[in-house]
Amino acid sequence: MLQRPGTTVELTPMREHLAAIEALEAELENLDDEALTARASVAASLVEICALGREAARRAIDERPYDVQLLGAMALLGGRVAEMATGEGKTLTAAIAAFGHVRKGNGPVHLLTVNDYLARRDAQWMKPIYELLGMTVGWVTEASTPEERRAAYDADVTYVSVSEAGFDFLRDQLVTDLADRVQPERRTAIVDEADSILIDEARVPLILAGAVTHDQDPVHSAAELVRGLRRGLHFTVADDGRSVAFTSKGLAELEQQLGGADLYDEEHVAELTALNLALHARALLKRDVDYLVRDGKVELIDEFRGRVAQRRRWPDGLQAAVEAKEGLEATAEGEVLGTITVQAFVALYAHLCGMTATAVLVGDQLREFFKLEVAVVEPNTPNIREDQPDRLYATRAEKDEYLVAEITAQHATGRPVLVGTLDVKESERLAKSLADAGIECVVLNAKNDAEEAAIIAEAGAYNAVTVSTQMAGRGVDIRLGGSDAAEADRVAELGGLFVIGSGRNDSRRIDDQLRGRAGRQGDPGGSVFFVSLEDELIVKHAADVIPPSPEMQSDGLVTDERAIYAVEHAQRVAEGVNFEIHRNTWRYSVVVEQQRQALAERRERLLNSEIAAVMLTEKFPEKTAEIDPEVLSTAARAIALFHLDRLWTAHLAELTEIREGVHLRALGRLDPLDEFHRSAVPAFTKLVPEVEERTTATFADTDFSDGWQPDKAELVRPSATWTYLVHDNPFGSELDRLISAVARRIAGR
Repeated sequence: MLQRPGTTVELTPMREHLAAIEALEAELENLDDEALTARASVAASLVEICALGREAARRAIDERPYDVQLLGAMALLGGRVAEMATGEGKTLTAAIAAFGHVRKGNGPVHLLTVNDYLARRDAQWMKPIYELLGMTVGWVTEASTPEERRAAYDADVTYVSVSEAGFDFLRDQLVTDLADRVQPERRTAIVDEADSILIDEARVPLILAGAVTHDQDPVHSAAELVRGLRRGLHFTVADDGRSVAFTSKGLAELEQQLGGADLYDEEHVAELTALNLALHARALLKRDVDYLVRDGKVELIDEFRGRVAQRRRWPDGLQAAVEAKEGLEATAEGEVLGTITVQAFVALYAHLCGMTATAVLVGDQLREFFKLEVAVVEPNTPNIREDQPDRLYATRAEKDEYLVAEITAQHATGRPVLVGTLDVKESERLAKSLADAGIECVVLNAKNDAEEAAIIAEAGAYNAVTVSTQMAGRGVDIRLGGSDAAEADRVAELGGLFVIGSGRNDSRRIDDQLRGRAGRQGDPGGSVFFVSLEDELIVKHAADVIPPSPEMQSDGLVTDERAIYAVEHAQRVAEGVNFEIHRNTWRYSVVVEQQRQALAERRERLLNSEIAAVMLTEKFPEKTAEIDPEVLSTAARAIALFHLDRLWTAHLAELTEIREGVHLRALGRLDPLDEFHRSAVPAFTKLVPEVEERTTATFADTDFSDGWQPDKAELVRPSATWTYLVHDNPFGSELDRLISAVARRIAGR
């Protein structure tokens, strides 16, 4: 069978095992459950692992895995990313692979998901299979206690979102007693929605923060000042919508309100920065598109999934600026105690594999960043979905008009319709237009994502109209007829589920995931995307290639091949931009991760040995001789760990300043990355000697007459810690924006 472009793994060697697997089936069927469990405990070969997995699934959940699911499991056991279409049973495929990895000696296995819901659901769903195979399974969610986490990670297989697993790793890196750790050695990770986690979220930093007292943030007062400014008069927004700048009149107005201050004087840099942040929050970040406000909090919306990005925030004070814009109290950011990107965390696993419906389009990136190859597993039943060409309109108004008309026409027949929109605001606007047209619909977006499973499950019902933001990672199949299986044939006769995209996404993969909701398991289905030349994607990335007067029909439908090409061009440019951002972020994070690992190794030695006590004994032989050896060991370790952790926190803050500062050097035509390394490496080199110096000083000043009392030694750790993810700042660092503003001001003068 021909492999799709970009695929590097030939499936023929795997297919050769299928006959042997099937030959074992009759033998395994004759075993009772106890004998099957015993057989599974000693399974070693690929054939036996797949055959036992198939039989256990048949008995435990009444599902006999298809050959394609076994091929997927073999791909995962071979350390690849399996591309399997939506609805092909990836959850069961992963369970068989997890069983195989444990039997091959690669356990424990962490099955990394995109959210808590899928972690809990999949673990509970697959649990009977694991138990029949003689294995234990656990799951971790945000609500899990330390004891529950420890128990879950002690299982053979643990289902956990990638962010929770990463946060547990960061917390474990700061324990002062090995017994407090919850996560064992990271052996094997099976990554669900691999393209989403390994590519889209790879550069997202996971942050462990500690409580710290800050002065009042100036952003809130800045928000009040920019609230009264007028677009066009006091500030201008770039055509691509990615940058905004004060005009000379705007700056003069602000300086007047600040009592005649010169905002470009060095003493007012903090105020100017706050004003720029406030302006960005007001002009560029849109409520119900980039974020929503719920229960008095700003919640970021995941651009790839259309749902709330749990515990995520913007960096560089932008979070506070948005909170100020919405009149909310600023949430504490704290000081960073530990950080690791999703990419660096996943790379810690000795064995890595994954699965997704859309891997080929990012095959080069998976190979570059993770040395992973893609294996495309064809669907069990041929896909008969009818994918129509895009319908391209000149204006957004025309697109919206004909979009509603198409939904109305399909709905009139009773055919279920699923409409994928680009953001929350658009989903609500479309729902209102449909209501005005007399069509009831169910809306799924970030505001009600808790109900997503129930909503999606009914999207294939007769006469259903569902409007949803991105469908990536939803994790629920859309069955024809919905919960009423008797209606499946009726819906199939109407052509099955009809999927409509209200616009192209920045990534073809996201579009493909939306299309993939129709036509599962050989069902009939259809799809079409409505696009306009005024869509943000086209304006931002292809404005220069759109013909000035494109050919079109009387209804505004564009037929000009040059304009149609512009849509594809815009999407490829957007993908290229995201790829370069990923690559650039990765290049900066490499040295930080190397430093983190070096320090983690030293910390591990402090935890597991007496090197701190030995060092202090050599420096203070008389003082240490008077201290009980056990007290000395405890005190030396605690003092050294405290200073190591505090200096690492300070180093992370310094790296942030260096990262922002290198952009100034770029003005002198120096390579920012080289300049970052030139400053970051010496800063780290000084860290270890300073840990020893501070450890020695603290020990010398500590009175041990009453034993070891950390409080008296002033080794006070943060009273509270919390975790969050840093969302990519789409507008660059504060310094980037400040440089641009200064340059514009100079040019204006």
